[in-house]
Formats: sequence, C-alpha cells, structure tokens
Amino acid sequence: MACYATLCDWHTKHVRWRGVGWLLCRLLDPFANCSNRGRAVSHTIVKRTTTKEEESKRHLNLLWHNIKFETNSCNWSNTDGLSHKTRPSDISRSPAKKQIYYLLHQAYVSFRRYCLEAEALPVDLHVVISDILQGAGHTDDIFPYFLRHARQMFPHLECMDDLKKISDLRSPANWYPGARTIARKIVFHAGPTNSGKTFHALERFLNSKSGVYCGPLKLLASEVFNKSNERGTPCDLVTGEERKYAEASGKPSSHVSCTVEMTSVNIPYEVAIIDEIQMMRDTGRGWAWTRALLGVMAEEVHVCGEEGAIELVQSLLSTTGEDIEVRKYKRLTDLEVEDSAVGSMDAVQPGDCIVCFSKHDIYSISRGIEAKGHEVAVIYGGLPPGTKLAQAQKFNDPENSCKVLVATDAIGMGLNLSIRRVVFYSLMKPTVNEKGEKEMNTISVSQALQIAGRAGRYGTQHMKGFVTTFKPEDLWTLKNLLSQLPEPITKAGLHPTAEQIELYAYHLPNSTLSNLMDIFVTLSTVDDSLYFMCNTEDFKFLADMIQHVPLPLRARYVFCCAPINRKLPFVCTMFLKFARQYSKNEALSLDWLCRNIGWPFASPKTIIDLVHLEAVFDVLDLYLWFSYRFMDLFPAASLVRDMQTELDAMIQQGVFQLTRLLKNSETGVSSGTLAAIDEDDFAVNRRKQSYLRETKSSEMLQIGRGRLTEKLLAQGLLTPNMLQELRREWTQTGYSEPDDSPPSHTKKPRQRRKPK
Repeated sequence: MACYATLCDWHTKHVRWRGVGWLLCRLLDPFANCSNRGRAVSHTIVKRTTTKEEESKRHLNLLWHNIKFETNSCNWSNTDGLSHKTRPSDISRSPAKKQIYYLLHQAYVSFRRYCLEAEALPVDLHVVISDILQGAGHTDDIFPYFLRHARQMFPHLECMDDLKKISDLRSPANWYPGARTIARKIVFHAGPTNSGKTFHALERFLNSKSGVYCGPLKLLASEVFNKSNERGTPCDLVTGEERKYAEASGKPSSHVSCTVEMTSVNIPYEVAIIDEIQMMRDTGRGWAWTRALLGVMAEEVHVCGEEGAIELVQSLLSTTGEDIEVRKYKRLTDLEVEDSAVGSMDAVQPGDCIVCFSKHDIYSISRGIEAKGHEVAVIYGGLPPGTKLAQAQKFNDPENSCKVLVATDAIGMGLNLSIRRVVFYSLMKPTVNEKGEKEMNTISVSQALQIAGRAGRYGTQHMKGFVTTFKPEDLWTLKNLLSQLPEPITKAGLHPTAEQIELYAYHLPNSTLSNLMDIFVTLSTVDDSLYFMCNTEDFKFLADMIQHVPLPLRARYVFCCAPINRKLPFVCTMFLKFARQYSKNEALSLDWLCRNIGWPFASPKTIIDLVHLEAVFDVLDLYLWFSYRFMDLFPAASLVRDMQTELDAMIQQGVFQLTRLLKNSETGVSSGTLAAIDEDDFAVNRRKQSYLRETKSSEMLQIGRGRLTEKLLAQGLLTPNMLQELRREWTQTGYSEPDDSPPSHTKKPRQRRKPK
C-alpha cells in the first residue's frame, strides 16, 4: 500500500488538479516545460469526424488533451525533498522513486488507452466522464478510477512491502542456520589445471570419517565415486539422474560424491570438497556453488579452483565470520606455447587435440583429418558420458591406432586425456550474456588456461605439454591470453528458491510462474558488491511452455528446474508431454515412453540419425531426473537405464563411424532412426528386469527417405509414429510410397477462364 499512499499523498497534499494530474501526464513527456498559466502536455492528434462514436472518441481525446496543471498550487519542495527544478535524471538516481515513476507512467498510459479504446466502459466511470464532458464534474473525479485500474494492472503494489521482504537476498549466509552453528575450517586449494590441487583435497576426503565431494559434472562425480570405492572408502554416487550405493543393501554410506546441485545442506560431514569454485560466476549454475560454499555442514571445507576466486571467497566468508587458509599450487609439468600455427591438416601430429567450439567444425575437421590417414576420436558436450569415456579410452590407449582427438571445450573438465599438444581451431566461442542473448566472443583467459592446461598432463606419457592455434592470425591472441592470470571473480550467483516463489504465489495467486519470477527478479535486493541474480530465461521458457498445463505450484517449479537444452525441439516436445501426463495423474510407463520416442531404433546411418539419438538420450536422462522427484508417476527408472545403456552403445557406434555418417548424409542414404514398428505390435515384458522388443521383419516399415523428413525428425517436429500414421493415410488414399519427392500422378491443373 506504500505506493498507493504515495500517489494519494501527492494528489491531496501537493497537486491541486484541473486534470487527472499533471504529474501523471508529465511522465509521458518528462522534459516538457510548464508555464505559470498552465500548458498542455499531451499532444493527441484529433481528426474531425461525423459519426457519434468518433465524436465520443474526439471528446475523450480532448479531455486528456486539456489536462492542465496550476503551478501556483504545486510545492515540489515538500515532496520528499524534491525541488520544482528537479529533473528526471536526478530522480532516477533513487531506485525507489525511479520505480514509482515507472509504475505511474505505465499505469497512466494503460488507463488512458483503456478509456479511449474500450468498447464499453464501466457504468460508474462512464457517468463520471460524461459529467466532465458536460461540465458538471471535475477531472479530479477520475482519480479513484485510475487507482482502481492501477491495482488491477500491478497487483503486487498491494503487498509491495511483503514481497520486498521475501525477495531480500542481501544476506544469503543466513539461509543456512545449520552451517552457521559449526566452526568450519575453510581451506582454498588454488592453482592452474594439472597442479594437483584436487588430488590433495581428495586425500583428506578419503581419510576422513565422513565426507561429501561436490563436482561440476557427472563424469567427475563418477570418477571420485569409483576412486573412493577402489581405495576402500565406501562412497555413494548422487546426481540429478542417478543414485548408486556402495552397499548392496542400499544403505547410505558415510561418504558421498555428487554433482554440486545435489549437495545436501542438512547432513553434517567431517570433510567437504567443492571443486571448480570459480563456477560461482556462471550465469546459469553459479547459484549452486554459492549455496554449497555458504551452506554445506562440514567441519572442514576444501575449496578447489583458480586463484582469481580467492578474493571473492574471502569476501563471502567474511559475512559468515569464517577465516580461510589459502594453499597455492604450481603446474606439475611444463607447458610451452609454440611459435608457429599448425596451418593445415597435413601438420597434424599424433597426440594432438584439435579444440573447436561448434559441432559443424567438429564434423568437418574430423573428416579432413581422417582424409589424411589419421584415425580420430571425437568428444563434445552432447555425447552421453559412456561415449565420452569410450572415446577418451580409445585416444589414451597406446596400443590403439587412434592418435588424434577432435573435441570441444568439454575436455576442460572431467576427463583424463593423454594430450601432447592442444591446437585451438578458433578462439571465438558463442556465449550467453546476462540478458540471455547469444554472442560470439573471444574466449576468456580462464577458458584458455583451462583448455590449454590439458596438454602434458602429469602421469601420462607426455610429461611436457604444447599449445598453439590452427590459424596463424590467432597465435598472437592466444599468447596474450596465456600470459595473463585468470580474471578475478567479483560476484557469485543467486537464484530464487521454491519456498520464496511459493510465498510470492500466496500474495499473487493469479500470476503465472513466469510472471512471479519476473516480479521476483525486479523486486529482489542483492548485495551488488558480492552477488548477482542468475539468468532465469531457461526457467521462464519452460514455465511459459507448460503454463496451460494444470499443475500444483511446487510441481510446476520442479518441472521448470529440469536440466533441458531448449535448443532441441524434440526434447522440449517430450518435456511438454511429460507435464501433460503428470497433470492427468497417469503413470509414465515404459510402454508410454517407448511409443512416444519411437523405440526401438536402428543404428545411425547419417548425422541426422546420430543427432536424433543424442536427443533421445537426453529425453531418457530427463525421465530419470523426474523419477527421483516423482517416483510414483515415473516408475520405470531401472528399465529406462537399461535402454540408455543400449542407446549409448548405438551412439558410440555412430561416433566411431562419423566420417561414414557424413558421407551418407551427403548421398541421401536412408535414415536408420526412421525405421519404426507399429505401436499396437510393441510389447514389453513387465515381469522381468529387462525389456523385450519382438518385431517381425515384415512389420518393419522404411519410411521417410528424403532429407526433409530427416530434418523434421531431428528437430522433433515429426516422430516415427507420426510418419507411420502418415504412411497409413497415404496408403488409404491411394498415394505411392511416401517420399520427399512429389507424387508422379498429379492432377492436371484446371485452366483459367479468360475474362470476356
């Protein structure tokens, strides 16, 4: 009510109206000059009309046009200390006043448009306006109706004070009372890639009574899980999509290896490790590292990361009253920047890793290198973890003929690779800015050091690493990047919690989840010197996608937190289907899942096939993610994991034959993923822990042979089942075998009659 009180106060104490209010009108033209005798501040152009409806519009326009202000009755010096000479540029320096002015402006414009364009005004407002037009009323009489309209347009103004308290994020350390009751010892292991900082932290973890490892990737969490159990320290694995227990009985162990988002802030440990702490600056996931640092309940917290994060971690921990011990490490092997670029595929050597930042470059370079007689391993972010590990093992094996690796920056974390030389094919990488917009920028110093540091890893056959560029014009830029220290990290990310959004929904029951998030971000107060609000565009994208699906607020919030690549239409389509099925309270059985994804698949024959299988793998990952949050409606987790294992093997086979897939894509070979079976003939044996897929060869129908069909399938706009249905329709209507080519029997076009 504070904003409404301010409006009313300005109306009754400081502004004597001859119009709805000069203040409201001035907002449309903040720099307009007002004379002592009054001056019109709205410039509505009115056309002469003859109809009664247009005449009414004209009178209303004149009403708004003739709103004037008697300056002798206005005393700006009494309005929150503002003088009559105060300009909007001065007012905008105050966030509170700036927000009020913005809301006034929006409310005025909306109310004016409503009065002028509404087909039928409310009776009471219509009577008031008629009285004013006839000279029987005063324009001040409109003000209560303006306030009523403003309440409808900005419902959060009624509870602004409560909402601001909910979205006060200036002291996130106070969100974790459990951690504040422990005298935590904080140790920062700072150093570059391949310096042994994480190794020393893990030694303390393995020798502790209880501990938790918080890693940035599933691969790293799995590596620590395997290493701990091999060393005799029982350890469980917890990721968004997977749970593994050291004990066969499923009893939780005292040690846990998890992805950072899954870190528990309610379980006490003796030792906690937070790896890659510099990820606090990430605009999408930074909040998870901030939460782990401030909230993990451990007697010792070992933080590993770049030196550029030391100052920020110290500042954050100063708000909790905790001290920090910094241990710095140097690189264990030498890294040399070569004086010349590679220049051509002929200069690629065994042990080289060509680093690209796009899939297109991955495909073209792989094909070019294989054309020179080198066998290539390929690693990029879209591949399943099993395929990445298989490709890494293939490259690392001295007995294997594969000696060259082509990869994206996915190699920067999570994989141990025996790389002799890192070759940057390009230094330009697509990034997402704070507004969620895609940009092409030169990689940062931190990224350059992280990727280049993968060469000459300690303990491999290459005890010295080399780094260079593919293009000669990039070499100087690379040398400049590698000569610098990592950029200091100045802020850590924050994100609204489900509890905060639920409180917002209590005050604003008619607002959508996307609007609640927008209002929260707008009203949130953060300590700008230490924190920033993480990007919520992906969250809002999913919220808008399922807005029409009836879901409880907490379930809707969970759905919107799902890890989805929104660039993949097929994954987004399946996400929407998951939400619809959940809203009907119907279980997403294995039958249902297989029908909707078109299982089973054949081995990929083209790149389109491979891309689609990767998207299907993401869908299965999404199912597993939901299965740990809604166990009753996602009951087939174990069977889906079996499907993932088989699908991973198919994708591995496709990656091993990448060059052949590229050739097939160009020559138009039939797509293997489009081979589907009839839904009615699909059977799943529920009594066993495995699934059976029995189909007759005569029932296997090859559909969709053209590139357009493959493209639509890969983008998720068509599914194999939809194509099956199209084939039936085509057969029933007498069309030939479906193809992307036009049918041979087309009707003769009718001739146009010539005009007489």
